[in-house]
Amino acid sequence: MEKHLHIVCLDVPYPVDYGGVFDLFYKIKSLSEHGVKIHLHCFEYGRGEQTELEKYCVEVIYYPRNKGHKGFSTEIPYIVASRSSKSVADNLNKDNYPVVLEGIHCTYPLFAGQLKKKKVYVRLHNVEHTYYRHLCRHENSLLKKIYFFRESRLLKRYEASIANKASFITVSEKDMLSYKEYFHSRNISYLPVFTPFQEVHSEEGSGNYCLYHGNLSVAENEKAAIWLLEKVFARMDIPFIIAGRNPSARLQRIAEVSANTCLIANPDEQEIGDLIARAHINVLPSFNETGIKLKLLHALFKGRHCVVNDQAVRDSAIGAACHVANTPDEITAVIRNLFTDPFQSEDIRFRKKLLTGHYNNDRNAEQLIALIW
Repeated sequence: MEKHLHIVCLDVPYPVDYGGVFDLFYKIKSLSEHGVKIHLHCFEYGRGEQTELEKYCVEVIYYPRNKGHKGFSTEIPYIVASRSSKSVADNLNKDNYPVVLEGIHCTYPLFAGQLKKKKVYVRLHNVEHTYYRHLCRHENSLLKKIYFFRESRLLKRYEASIANKASFITVSEKDMLSYKEYFHSRNISYLPVFTPFQEVHSEEGSGNYCLYHGNLSVAENEKAAIWLLEKVFARMDIPFIIAGRNPSARLQRIAEVSANTCLIANPDEQEIGDLIARAHINVLPSFNETGIKLKLLHALFKGRHCVVNDQAVRDSAIGAACHVANTPDEITAVIRNLFTDPFQSEDIRFRKKLLTGHYNNDRNAEQLIALIW
């Protein structure tokens, strides 16, 4: 019997050019390769319709997002209210196929009781109220700070209201435990994120620089880059590269006056991959514990040494493949020691054993299929 599945995406999941769409796209691709007939529903607000998605889906339906004041609500979070669409519910209810709602963002039909006769799964990308609290903490703009604070408060109440209305599937074990603790979720499980990284391609030997990479337009990532510049690499003469999307003028000014630092703005996918592979150390501290750090997975599958802090790997198995340090003094000492330490074949073997068994798209697709059917 054919397996049909509705997937509702918060954004158009192609091209795969930012972290939020990795799990979306590679899950769709993997499920399709396992014979699942996917009916894809996307909120489109700038990325355009993508014919590539038609290779993996029997149909792709696009919906406008109600941005700005049109998506504002005093009762529910903006990320949800701006994606509230009766058309989505109407299309989902045309048949009895199960539904996967991608992220809290897409759960309005669940909240509104529009899917009462459907088997519904919510793929959690983060514990959203915690994530928005972190965004508020690291934001410099007062207006954005107010928005993130308000959104965090609304999200906590909203997440509690739907936590037992569907089956939830998290991208990290920590998020699963958080939902059980905060919201007493009863039907919740963990499934590793789907990624393009399926084989470890790390190279033995040494690189000649350290690298921090990420979406630099995100306040948390900019803060991490500046923190590394001012608290860690200002003490050393080791070459340091920062690479990522849309760096601010402030970050560019700080990088320009920092000795031994190079800022690479808007590298393409090939360039960022090459930078990761050639670096001797990928330095990737995080100030946010929720979700999964895809840039760290990229570095572990393709790069050499990885230095992180506790927040980047807490309650995660991949911490065993990293060097963990927290204070500027600790990180500086670890980098100094590692910079003369070649990456060895045994390091690669350990990574292959740890990562490829865990982040295996084929096996995880089979696990998801077994869970739904």
